[in-house]
Amino acid sequence: MKPALEVIEPSFGSSFYYSRFDEKANAKSHVWHYHPEIELVYVNGGSGKRQIGSHVSYYNDGDLILIGSNLPHCGFTDDKTGNRNETVIQMKPDFLGSAFMDLPEIKNIGVLFDEAKAGIAFGRETMQKVGTRIEAMQHLPQFERLMAMLSILNELHLSKDTKILNAEGFAVETQVQDNDRINMVFNHVKDNFQKQISLEEIADLVSMTVPSFCRYFKKVTNKTFTRFVNEYRVVHASKLLAEKQIGITEICYESGFNNFSYFNKTFKELTGKNASEYRKQYRSVIN
Repeated sequence: MKPALEVIEPSFGSSFYYSRFDEKANAKSHVWHYHPEIELVYVNGGSGKRQIGSHVSYYNDGDLILIGSNLPHCGFTDDKTGNRNETVIQMKPDFLGSAFMDLPEIKNIGVLFDEAKAGIAFGRETMQKVGTRIEAMQHLPQFERLMAMLSILNELHLSKDTKILNAEGFAVETQVQDNDRINMVFNHVKDNFQKQISLEEIADLVSMTVPSFCRYFKKVTNKTFTRFVNEYRVVHASKLLAEKQIGITEICYESGFNNFSYFNKTFKELTGKNASEYRKQYRSVIN
């Protein structure tokens, strides 16, 4: 149940790891994991869920994300995503050596890496500008690939088209047992959000009393367990509203809510609009 520590080796002849996957070929994409390397992911097309730390959201028509060192996350593509391909770049925070990273010309990249500790999603404009350059790195010689990587990282730092994914804070940088415990909770929610999850059930999973668990979860994630589960369910509902031609009542129950009025209230609270407004707005954008 706990996240896998992914051991990453740089690509042959390179100071960082680069890999491109066609469609759903990333076999590790569903795994909840972490690693010391900073990770840049470009998803070309498709739609799916992001779960990075305590943040969960929905992306549509591709994604560009930067994930900080040791920030637990799930993969972004699977057999239902519908993406054309996915490019993953992973590098140590000091992948060119600490002295190089201290150079004044490189300071922008250091600032970007610091911001990535909370996870960064880049908007459509930046994704379109940078995505093709990320894919083109596959065919570059090693030196040109490194120069392209530095240029892309600088471009990402300068981008105004960004969203910090864990803006409310995520404190799983404490002790190993805390990291294991909170990720057991995340995995359980990921696998069971369509069913009812009681506080007693989740507290028992991590061998805590209900009051102790509630205090612990709020301290670590800055949100209540109920809110976290509701966010996960609303993100799933958003995906269904955008992709499936099924009724909103059916979407409510398929997303794990057992009360339609509570679903509508929660959906509006978290997205700023009710489910029918969300679907109508989404269709007006793509038509």
